[in-house]
Amino acid sequence: MTTAAYRSIYRAGLFAGQTVIVTGGGSGIGRCTAHELASLGAAVALVGRKLEKLQAVQAEIEAAAPGARLSIHSCDIRDEAGVKQTVTDVLAAHGRIDGLVNNAGGQYPQPVRDITLKGWDAVVRNNLHGGFLVSREAYTQWMEAHGGAIVNIIADMWMGMPTMAHSGAARAGMLSFTETAACEWGHSGVRVNAVAPGFVASSGFDTYGPEMKAKFRSLMKTAPLQRYGTEAEVSSAIVYLLSEGAAYITGSFIRVDGGVPNARQTWKLEEHSRSVPYEGFPLATMPDCLKPGAQ
Repeated sequence: MTTAAYRSIYRAGLFAGQTVIVTGGGSGIGRCTAHELASLGAAVALVGRKLEKLQAVQAEIEAAAPGARLSIHSCDIRDEAGVKQTVTDVLAAHGRIDGLVNNAGGQYPQPVRDITLKGWDAVVRNNLHGGFLVSREAYTQWMEAHGGAIVNIIADMWMGMPTMAHSGAARAGMLSFTETAACEWGHSGVRVNAVAPGFVASSGFDTYGPEMKAKFRSLMKTAPLQRYGTEAEVSSAIVYLLSEGAAYITGSFIRVDGGVPNARQTWKLEEHSRSVPYEGFPLATMPDCLKPGAQ
């Protein structure tokens, strides 16, 4: 089986000889980023809870980029012992860790008044604790002595996240962690940055219930660019922050959100189709809930 190659904007071989861990690598933005990094010569360690999803992505990448160096690691990033062992296993497989993409996460819609402590804790542990644990282990087991780059995936939480307060709080915490780790780890040659995706058309849309799916179909109208983002547009920002071109950037973040936080009630957004999406990932598919006629 052969698959069309990833169409990256970056030069071939950009990450040759480097190893990058991608958590949440079995779907969505993580899957796309793993494809792009492999196409640029990186050895990619795919980390996720469901081994079968990681195996599927591994097969995709091997078909699209013959000779790609890959390893897969089943791990619940909320489990401290499991994270320690996974980072040890990555080093055993590849001998180094040059980059880390903390992409694993998840949430569910719920008004603040109805969120249980169990639900709050589950989302915060996934989106905040997990990223901390993987970062700490990558740093202490390798990057402290050899340098590296970490990119944390957060979210468009600048004006609050109604119905997702647990996720917004965790993502805001991850941004603060990013800024703090950038300061503390700079002396080791480690850069720590974040990428904040907005409304990105990915398979994650289809995991929500009917009410949220209906909302997704109208959210593009809240963006000055009047469209959804693509997984490839997020991946290209992640890859930039991992690359040598971002060598003087740390403790910062890139928004990939079509300008949603810049929209104002005092300014009527015009409907248009002049913003052309970047479609670098040949395996990207439109979420079912956004397809014409979706209910």
